[in-house]
Amino acid sequence: MLVKNVLAENVRVGMSSALSGPLSEMGLSMQAGINAYFSKINSVGGIKGNHLELLALDDAYEPVQAAANMRELINKHEVVAVLGNVGTPTAVVTVPIAEQFKIALVGAFSGGDVLRPEPPSQYIINFRPGYRQEVATLINGLLDAGIQPEDIAFFTQQDSYGNAVFQAATLALQARGFIHVDFLTHAYYSRNTLNVEGAVATILKAEKLPKVILMGGSYAPSAKFIKLLHESISDVWFVNVSFVGSHVLERSLKGVNANVLVSQVVPEIDAELPVVDEYRKALAAYDESLQPNTVSLEGYIVAKVFCQALQRIDGSITRESVSNALHDLADVDIGLESQVVPIPSSSQISNKVWLSKLENGTFQSFEWRDFELSH
Repeated sequence: MLVKNVLAENVRVGMSSALSGPLSEMGLSMQAGINAYFSKINSVGGIKGNHLELLALDDAYEPVQAAANMRELINKHEVVAVLGNVGTPTAVVTVPIAEQFKIALVGAFSGGDVLRPEPPSQYIINFRPGYRQEVATLINGLLDAGIQPEDIAFFTQQDSYGNAVFQAATLALQARGFIHVDFLTHAYYSRNTLNVEGAVATILKAEKLPKVILMGGSYAPSAKFIKLLHESISDVWFVNVSFVGSHVLERSLKGVNANVLVSQVVPEIDAELPVVDEYRKALAAYDESLQPNTVSLEGYIVAKVFCQALQRIDGSITRESVSNALHDLADVDIGLESQVVPIPSSSQISNKVWLSKLENGTFQSFEWRDFELSH
């Protein structure tokens, strides 16, 4: 296949994400974070005189539409890269398209293994740790705090995202010597629905009620599940991976005094870190009506890393030069008290996982020693 080099006057970057539907808060937040950084760069002349333009298309978290959007962004809009797509089910179809057209797919909001192929792909570059790292952090922390594997149950979306979380948990538990993961209670719900009543019933009918439920869901069904189950089991811990979106989960759980834990791939928005302060100022300058959250912070960081690569391109900004620049990127301080690691070894920039717990209606930084005290 002949791959077209796209010369940039304005550097056009694509995005296919959930801008409508039940997961729209995630997509809109990622879009806002990327645009906040692009706006900051454009205000000082752009990248070597080229202004950055984000073309975001709505896929409503549906794979068929995500595939169509990718082809439109590549063939019609001639973008030089695709940034900040949201979701694992959509990544299942967008990753092969990125590889087919040899275009960089950067900083997707997903920890799925489909975005972490072996060997690493030239065209798939992640900012965040994968679900394997997130879930291993959670499982190891729980077991070290005294939870037994038999005390854990699962609530997951019934698709590639939920499967990725469950498989990550299986690997983490097996690494700790527990091989009977399939015998643990596992409750499901369908993507883009709020049909969680059956999942609640599955937990309540379990032979042994769990002390911890590891969750791989999006925010609306997860919030409904937590509310319903908390009414019957008040002391269970609801442990979520980052995709749930702590800011919208927080808003959805107003008045619910449950034990809710979230693993995160960026720090809390009140963290005293240079990039967080920079992000808050840039977001306010871009749109003062937007409230800071961890998802738009992630979008901001993804855009910052992307632009660091663009700045290093010697010559025209093309799909090929963008991909090469991202793979050559190393030893860049983005303000997280850690430097960008070389891409080729893992196709991933960050390995850091943070934890937050819902306390008095807001998510706050959490350490495992606090789990022991409050459980």
